[in-house]
Amino acid sequence: MSNNIKTIHPKGLYVLFFTEMWERFSYYGMRAIFVLYLAAKATGLNPGVGWEKADALALYGWYTMMVYVMAVPGGIIADRFLGQKKTVMLGGFLLCIGHLILAFDTLTAFYIGCVFVVLGVGALKPNISSMVGSLYKKNDPNRTKGFTLFYIGINIGAFTAPLLVGYVGETINWHYGFGLAGIGMLIGQMVYIWGQKYLKGVGDFVPKPLDTNSGKVAKVPLTKIEKDRMVVLGLTFLIAIIFWGAYEQAGGLMNLFTKESINRTIGSATVPTSWFQSLHAFYVILIGVPVAFIWNQLRKKGKPSSTIFKMGIGTIITGLGFIFLAKAALDASAVTNGQASMIWVLIAYLLHVVGELSISPIILNFITKLAPVKYAAMMMGLYFCATGFGSKLASIVGGAAFEGSTPLQVFTAICIFCVLFGLLLIVFVKKLNVLTHGADEEVEAEPVESA
Repeated sequence: MSNNIKTIHPKGLYVLFFTEMWERFSYYGMRAIFVLYLAAKATGLNPGVGWEKADALALYGWYTMMVYVMAVPGGIIADRFLGQKKTVMLGGFLLCIGHLILAFDTLTAFYIGCVFVVLGVGALKPNISSMVGSLYKKNDPNRTKGFTLFYIGINIGAFTAPLLVGYVGETINWHYGFGLAGIGMLIGQMVYIWGQKYLKGVGDFVPKPLDTNSGKVAKVPLTKIEKDRMVVLGLTFLIAIIFWGAYEQAGGLMNLFTKESINRTIGSATVPTSWFQSLHAFYVILIGVPVAFIWNQLRKKGKPSSTIFKMGIGTIITGLGFIFLAKAALDASAVTNGQASMIWVLIAYLLHVVGELSISPIILNFITKLAPVKYAAMMMGLYFCATGFGSKLASIVGGAAFEGSTPLQVFTAICIFCVLFGLLLIVFVKKLNVLTHGADEEVEAEPVESA
């Protein structure tokens, strides 16, 4: 093939890109105002539920946990019955129904709508990520680039959602905000239906082999290599719980802390609290490519750049972000109005995103490399389950700030734990890399044309 032909990603990547972008618009729109809605006063022009902050964080934790825990049955349904492609379609329809119900201004509708959203994300999220991996060959270096593009792309939805949904929800009506998030999901579903022609052979249901004697599904045992890789995957899920337990403070404790203890005034205007939720996605879009480029250059120069090493560094950097939140908490307690400069929150979000870019998109690619083909969707589901447990952990830890501890104590504790955990990973990185049996290695391939 001629050397002047540039690498072009499969067109199916862009279909999945836009579908997931709008799904994230709906999710992060909900995330931006969920706790604020529950904790808002039950009276006034835009009444909320009026719950105590600890109770609001507890429900938020259950919601975010179940959103990702349901990815396990979502993966199983895809593996055993429908295939990834059809399960994503089912999830999209459930999400659209859920947001339609959330638009009604009653607490009962809120509960029912959340159930549909939980089921929808559980069906869609793990399977659409697995489909991205299916677009590339196992050792194709473009896989990492494809996942990075996928990850940056969906953050466009995550960036715009808090700005639009947050503004409508906070200033006009909470349920209008929930409904607006659903419009995004409806657009995403339409894109996915239109793009089926570019996903032929991707995510289709593959029946499991049947035993010739019993007529039942044959249980193929794992090989020694597959067992070793499963051990590494188990550790990866633990890393995910720790990371998301820290990172998901953004939608809970950090959200409430920003509302009450951060000076959000710029000139004569006050920045809505929910708008800070767009910072993560904004930073991902801004520095996603440079961070990926730096890791790629380190790999080419023979520097430590394995997935486990990256996750260790990412955990440390995420932890360091909480130093600046602790500084904000100190400043807020030292002034009369009890509010600190927003610069500390801006820096904290930036460090969290640097850590995120060294963990989250990397894990998605890592799982598709290590997981046995017959368990691919289920392993992706287990990863999102771990993400859910991390989200619940975040609500428990964050809730401690209103039940005996202070935000300063919680932020400091998270920082110390993440840094120590990340250092521990780096110490054992060589031994853990051996257990991957080369699955984490990438080979340079000739540029290929679009599929």
